Amino acid sequence: MGTNEIRKAAILLMSLPDEQAAALLGKLEPKQVEAVSIEIARLGAVNGEEQEAVIQDFASANPGGLTVKAGGLEVAKQLVERALGKSAGATLDNVRQSIEALPFGFLQKVDSQNLLTFIMDEHPQTIALIVSHLPPQQASEILSGLPAERQLSVIRRIATMGQTSPEIIKEVERGLEHRMSSVMSQQFENAGGVSSVAEILNVIDRSTERSLLENLSREDPDLVEEIRRLMFVFEDISNLSNRDIQTLLKNVENPQWAMALKGASAELKDKILGNMSKRAGDLLREEMEYLGPVRLSAVEQTQQQIVDIVRRLEDAGEITTHSEEQEEQFIQ
Repeated sequence: MGTNEIRKAAILLMSLPDEQAAALLGKLEPKQVEAVSIEIARLGAVNGEEQEAVIQDFASANPGGLTVKAGGLEVAKQLVERALGKSAGATLDNVRQSIEALPFGFLQKVDSQNLLTFIMDEHPQTIALIVSHLPPQQASEILSGLPAERQLSVIRRIATMGQTSPEIIKEVERGLEHRMSSVMSQQFENAGGVSSVAEILNVIDRSTERSLLENLSREDPDLVEEIRRLMFVFEDISNLSNRDIQTLLKNVENPQWAMALKGASAELKDKILGNMSKRAGDLLREEMEYLGPVRLSAVEQTQQQIVDIVRRLEDAGEITTHSEEQEEQFIQ
């Protein structure tokens, strides 16, 4: 495999469900498993356009049913362990050693914001050398954080950078690792944030949730919108009762379902189709097939439209996304 083919194979495996990815990885030769696993470990997040191009290049499969995931050593490790079972140890050691041996490999574990703080005032040539050894996603985050004129200087140097002496790379790497040693030795945990609020409100009683969000919306309506988007996602529709699904079906057009379900799990597709008449279900299946391959961004946009309809129906009291409410006692 060439470098480009290895990257494509890594993106394809990351896009598949874990079981399928592991089964596919298990069919490769040990050296191929190692090469692809190293690439998965090096990858950051992969954008939807690149993923879609890879899927279409490998097969005529529909990319709508796939999800964009991030790479990393842990992702590679899990796939190799699933694929190779007990014999995974040697391959994992080789993957780990290869990643650690890569120039600036230690930066895989460093938060982009912390790294930016340490290299912000470096010479553009030094920044260019460091950035050119980072995964694309991490490199883009670093470049985005630089002042505009510094961005241009760094990009110019990356574009014109030829071969660099291994001694120079090692010298820059040692200096950066030494300066960042205090950060590297600390363990950071993400706590709080909008996602934490969403998780808390998902399990709190409905009246308290409504009151909190109404009060907060007076101060920061954009924050409330962000919280509510995280509280209920498209796949959560599979947790709705059949009665609520049928209410939702009355408020969503067939073309919307056809697009949105292209990126849905088999469980959710079955739930939606199971609440339709046979004729309506057949028409929806035909419409989904007629659409053919669709852009991931279009699928996600339509899914969000349906989520917004769910939230509107819940606010109107026509459906409920709270399982606790199903256990509430009713007063005659």
